[in-house]
Amino acid sequence: MELIKNACKERVYPVGRLDRNTTGLLLFTNDGEMTMKLTHPKNNIQKLYSVELDKSIKPEDFKAIMDGIELEDGMIKPDKLEFVGESTNRREIGIEIHSGRNRIVRRIFEHLGYKVVRLDRVMFAGLTKKDLPRSRWRLLTERELSFLRMVK
Repeated sequence: MELIKNACKERVYPVGRLDRNTTGLLLFTNDGEMTMKLTHPKNNIQKLYSVELDKSIKPEDFKAIMDGIELEDGMIKPDKLEFVGESTNRREIGIEIHSGRNRIVRRIFEHLGYKVVRLDRVMFAGLTKKDLPRSRWRLLTERELSFLRMVK
C-alpha cells in the first residue's frame, strides 16, 4: 500500500493477495464488484507464476503435478506447467492456475519435497507486469479496464 499511496485520490485495496515471500503483479481497485469477479473461484481467473526450485524437478513429479495432487484441503491440478528458460534447467518452471487457495503454488511443490526459492506472479487475469520495473506501478489502460469488465 505504501508503494501506491499517491497513485490516486480514491481509496483502493488489493485484489487478491501475495504472501510475504512472493513477488509480482498486484492489482488495486476501488471497485468492489470488480474485486468479487476477479477473486471468486467460480470465475476461474488465471494466474501465471514463475517458480524457481531448490533442485531440478524429477520427471515423475512434473507428471504428478500435471495429473493433479491431493493436498490437505483437496485436489489441485494446474492448467499449465512448463519449463522456463534453457531446456537443461529443470529448476525454473511456469505454472498457470486458477485456484486462489492460500499459498497453493508453494504447497504443490513442497508436497513433493521441493523448496520454492523464488515465486513471482507474472500474470493475473490477462494482465502482465511486462515493462514494469519492480516496486513501480501504473494505471490500467481503458482497453485493460474494458477487458476486466468483460470477465464473467
